Amino acid sequence: MNKTMNRTDHISRFLLPVIMLLFLGACNQVEEQTEPFRTIDSEQLLSDLEYLASDELEGRRTGTEGNRMAQDYIEERYQYLGLQMFDGSYRHLFDHTNQRTGEEFVDAVNLIGYVEGSVNPDRYIVVTAHYDHLGVRDGEIYNGADDNASGTGGLMAAARYFTNIQPDNSIIFIALDAEELGLGGARHFVDNPVVPLEQIVMNVNMDMISNNFEDELYAVGTYHYPFLKPMIEESTADAPINVLFGYDSDEWPQDWTMSSDHGPFHMKGIPFVYFGVEDHPHYHAPTDTFENTNPEFYLDAVETIIGVIEDLDARLDEVVAASEEMAEPAE
Repeated sequence: MNKTMNRTDHISRFLLPVIMLLFLGACNQVEEQTEPFRTIDSEQLLSDLEYLASDELEGRRTGTEGNRMAQDYIEERYQYLGLQMFDGSYRHLFDHTNQRTGEEFVDAVNLIGYVEGSVNPDRYIVVTAHYDHLGVRDGEIYNGADDNASGTGGLMAAARYFTNIQPDNSIIFIALDAEELGLGGARHFVDNPVVPLEQIVMNVNMDMISNNFEDELYAVGTYHYPFLKPMIEESTADAPINVLFGYDSDEWPQDWTMSSDHGPFHMKGIPFVYFGVEDHPHYHAPTDTFENTNPEFYLDAVETIIGVIEDLDARLDEVVAASEEMAEPAE
């Protein structure tokens, strides 16, 4: 065998593994490209809920170490998802006084990130959920799984979705602090917004969306903003859960208009829809744990809410027009 033949054999032996690796890489790339993007990552969503509601975080009360651990966790998720920042940080600090007790809280933290819209980058939907809860009382941990580790997980799931599927309009995601102390984070935000309030078209708030065994989720706010109801009805017509309306006027046993972080937005004239379940025996009790949630309902609820946000984004011109018409003084 001459030198040329030996060299050819040597090159063939070297190239064959390289070609096989390139072929396998191309196959894997095709698999990655053809793998359908799912609205939610079920494993991640349940993991977020379980961690935020764990004993380790001791109820996430504003100003505590458990609350700071929740901040770190949410911030890491924002970074991983690639949310954009305002003023170079996700952390926006504020001071708050609980009007019921007079207790003062220094350097509470709202965690804010956003996705820029492809068509109207200067027009915003604000998606909110509070991450604080009641902490430890009389030696018992109030884990706050449904209230509101569930909404915080839903917020991060929505952020994941829209960092992959760019919206037409920009979406701001805010994990709010001090809700349990008088809607502190939301009040601070609307008084100190990161963008002009007139550029915020509406607020979607999630608070208590994991503990229901009747497949019932309420969309609250359409009494005040009736133009939203047919949009939400159309969006949820084929949803895996029943989306109901109410609890936003004195015609109901409770009026939730100011019960959570959507309230301060409403007070500024910004339309809102608040997603939540009816009160249950675990509400504001130490039994509000991950084990007492309904994971199947939770996954369906978050997927449904993300679908509503996506449809509202696509129809935001209608929301703007209807809002302006409502704001016009009657002749």
